[in-house]
Amino acid sequence: MEKIIKVEGMSCGHCEKRVENALKELNKVEIIEISADKNQVIINIDDNEDLEEVKEAIEDAGYEVI
Repeated sequence: MEKIIKVEGMSCGHCEKRVENALKELNKVEIIEISADKNQVIINIDDNEDLEEVKEAIEDAGYEVI
């Protein structure tokens, strides 16, 4: 299922890449779009329980999930 996650703190392509690298480590996530301009990440994920791991990965990369 497609999920849109609002993220604060991303301001450039470097920020987008940090989030992308963090999410690539999860293997359960298909990245559709990461946009600093829109302050959002759009992913495909199968299980809502895995969504918490996604949020943690984004926060561990230094950004706030809202």
